[in-house]
Amino acid sequence: MPRASKQILDAIAVLKQGGVVLFPTETAYGLAADALNSRAVRRVFEIKGREPGKTPPLICADRKTAEEYVTIDPLLVPLVDAHWPGALTVVGKVGKGLASGVVQNDGTVAIRVSPHLVAKALAKGIAGPIVATSANVSGLATCYSVSAFLKQLKAAGHPLPDLIIDEGPIPRRKPSTIVAVRKGKIVVLREGSVLVVL
Repeated sequence: MPRASKQILDAIAVLKQGGVVLFPTETAYGLAADALNSRAVRRVFEIKGREPGKTPPLICADRKTAEEYVTIDPLLVPLVDAHWPGALTVVGKVGKGLASGVVQNDGTVAIRVSPHLVAKALAKGIAGPIVATSANVSGLATCYSVSAFLKQLKAAGHPLPDLIIDEGPIPRRKPSTIVAVRKGKIVVLREGSVLVVL
């Protein structure tokens, strides 16, 4: 568990109660919520000002947990083997129990296993997937510091997260790479930190 374990335990308690946590990841700051709690997912959308149909990606603490909720296409398994934990998000069919707000109309969801200690601890703490959408007001720049995100929220008049884990400014990195299988072929939906050569 990360150094500030009291803060992590407080954040896990907030997530279990349906709250939203601002937290650092390996790519940028993100907003976390229990991906099984529809009310919590709606709160994330309210904070970001995100359109309901634009589903957020998820993070799991480990591959075993991820595969309990999402079916990974066999074509993507070699990529998962090579890059999890890491900044590779895969799109797969939903297996069970996720809030409707995180599931696309076609029954798929985007998920990854993060190597970041805080992200991993939060997901492990609730024993399931967390929403892990980037911390920014929809349409504005991704935030690499808490102060930048709070400035966006204040200007937009959006509500605040219930708890903030502030690790100070973090390095500017590309977002996770998103891959899916369409018509029997791997497609890169978003180019990011992980280079996928097809």
